[in-house]
Amino acid sequence: MSTKTFKGGAHPPERKERSASVPIEILRKVTQVVIPVNQHFGAPIQPLVKVGDLVKRGQKIADADGRMTVPLHASITGTVKKIEPRMQANNLEGLAIVIEPASEDETDFMQPLDAFACTKQEALARVREAGIIGVGGAGFPAHVKFAPPPNKPIEYVIANAAECEPFLTIDERVMEETPEDLIDGMAIVMAIVGASKGVVGLENNKTHLVHLLEKAIADKAHGLDISVQLLATKYPQGGEKMLITAITGREVPSGGLPMDVACVVSNVGTLKAVSEAFRKGKPVIDTGLTVTGGACETPKNLFVPVGMLVQDLFPDVVRYDEGKLRRIVMGGPMMGPAVPTLQIPIQKNTSGVLLMDATEAKAYAEGPCIRCGRCMRACSCRLSPALLNVAFNAGDLDTAEKIGALDCIECGTCSFVCPSHIQLVQRFRVGKQLVRVKKQKEALRAGK
Repeated sequence: MSTKTFKGGAHPPERKERSASVPIEILRKVTQVVIPVNQHFGAPIQPLVKVGDLVKRGQKIADADGRMTVPLHASITGTVKKIEPRMQANNLEGLAIVIEPASEDETDFMQPLDAFACTKQEALARVREAGIIGVGGAGFPAHVKFAPPPNKPIEYVIANAAECEPFLTIDERVMEETPEDLIDGMAIVMAIVGASKGVVGLENNKTHLVHLLEKAIADKAHGLDISVQLLATKYPQGGEKMLITAITGREVPSGGLPMDVACVVSNVGTLKAVSEAFRKGKPVIDTGLTVTGGACETPKNLFVPVGMLVQDLFPDVVRYDEGKLRRIVMGGPMMGPAVPTLQIPIQKNTSGVLLMDATEAKAYAEGPCIRCGRCMRACSCRLSPALLNVAFNAGDLDTAEKIGALDCIECGTCSFVCPSHIQLVQRFRVGKQLVRVKKQKEALRAGK
């Protein structure tokens, strides 16, 4: 099987060996869950319950009208104790529903639905009602992604099985233990969007999974054209645009979306959730994640109730050396935010909790740009990070926008390869937000 890739990228240390062979543990018992109400990209939703209500696992507890909304479900059976602002993984406070468990575990799932016999609208409604979002990124509503306009027909459904972030291995374990869930979910999405081809994009550091995936394809592809494509082990191979270019040779245009080149890309966790929503009627109430890092004594791959506090993993489930702990990261080290406390709830799209030691969390003093061009060669979006940095430092938002600031995917590759240790991606995140605010103001003025 040939190996494909994209231009640019980098090779950060993988650091997956400590957790890659650890089987998934499923946790059910918690002392409480703190479920952030708004975990998706789009319009906010509102609680449907009040303090004192008894809720069942799988019951809808928050929702709103609007296309860009995704409902929220109780991840445990219990009593609503509080509805209040709580600190979340993005280091901001947001409304959360606090539930304490009851003695009995009752469920309130939907009825199973045959994705290949129902209408497209029924299938999209099921995806929405299950609360499915893209768990590999910003939490984009899956029912919106799976409903492109009529003038954007879809040819490819691509499963993002690259798992290119260092440390993280939960997707690898899902594919090793339940590959049929991935393939079944992929076939369902292909049926919804009308795609003729499905491709599992797998980095070549996981070749041992190929035969498992091919067996699952034989059993669960429902007669659809699904195949496995090996990809070079390189960061950020799991980026949507990088996957599409590597697998299809197509380039998503500046400011465009995968549907502009007839593609839909979904993460392993999202496709597993799709399968469970149709086969079991189960909404998204559990999160798969890897807990690892140099300060972690017992690395684990886990499925936990959405809203479980990170601190409640210790010491019964995971042990760590407090003396070694230097940084806590929610997600992967390249794109995940560092958080100041373990009292953070695990969300639908939390892919990992990293307990980093001094070596992994080492900080460097910034030096001046030496015009070496490494950031330009590494940028998978074909931008010039050095020039963007100059523009943002000068407050020149117009120039930053013209040279592609909004095409930056904030992968952090430029910061990783910079010999002067300039924190480029951190500046770009702030700068991009300033560009968006500027554009909004310009649009408002133009509309007056």
